[in-house]
Amino acid sequence: MTGTSPGQRTVPESVSHDANDGIGVGLRDGVLTVTLDRPQTLNALTTDMLVGLAKAVDRAAADERVKVLVLRSAGRGFSAGADIGTENANDGNWSATDVMDAVSRLIRGIVTLPRPVVAVVRGPAAGLGASLALACDIVLCSQTAYFVLAFTKIGLMPDGGATALVPAAVGRVRAMRLALLAERVAAQEALDWGLVTALHADDVLDTEADALIARLAASASTAMAKTKQAINAATLPGLDGALELEERGQAQLMASAEFAERVAAFRNRP
Repeated sequence: MTGTSPGQRTVPESVSHDANDGIGVGLRDGVLTVTLDRPQTLNALTTDMLVGLAKAVDRAAADERVKVLVLRSAGRGFSAGADIGTENANDGNWSATDVMDAVSRLIRGIVTLPRPVVAVVRGPAAGLGASLALACDIVLCSQTAYFVLAFTKIGLMPDGGATALVPAAVGRVRAMRLALLAERVAAQEALDWGLVTALHADDVLDTEADALIARLAASASTAMAKTKQAINAATLPGLDGALELEERGQAQLMASAEFAERVAAFRNRP
């Protein structure tokens, strides 16, 4: 992809991009930026992308140059969630178990990474895209951002740790409302509820995000790592159990006739 768009940064120190896995990775001044780069699908997540994201998080954990990990997106949306819009989204190479293993590996990697992880969100963060954003330590969003756990609309349950991450942020009652009714949460409401860290006008989101990221990169790394570990231990003690329940439940739902029917209807919509 040529040029840059909102949410897409130039990172010349160390850059890799693979059109096959749909992500770009760049390191500059201690900031590892991972960009979801399938704007034509609103960055719908294939299993190849999930594996690539998990590998990028693993590299961040092993690279002492990395002080902060940032998740951004190309185009007008953060992520539309798992790619169910095309029959060959995962080229037939991945089973339901493979998909869920990749999801859990990625979310565990973000939560346990001994570096702060920042999500920069504009436009939709839906389904697994919402889970991915909300797994991050700091979530910055624009006025165009919204979050929706759209899983039940296609006969699935929330995954990506959402069954633990969302109630930890907003409480059980609101989490049930979001998960069961698949209601959209606009940026201001997400801020009011405590789903996100800060809200900025779209035209200053990147500037504000870069300033905050620079502050994190200049902070004491070990102190931040210990702080993150302690807060997550206090607020997400059930994350591993939630991921295991999601893996089992989702695998069963993905094999159901109801899911197949709803996916077929989604693909054949006008």
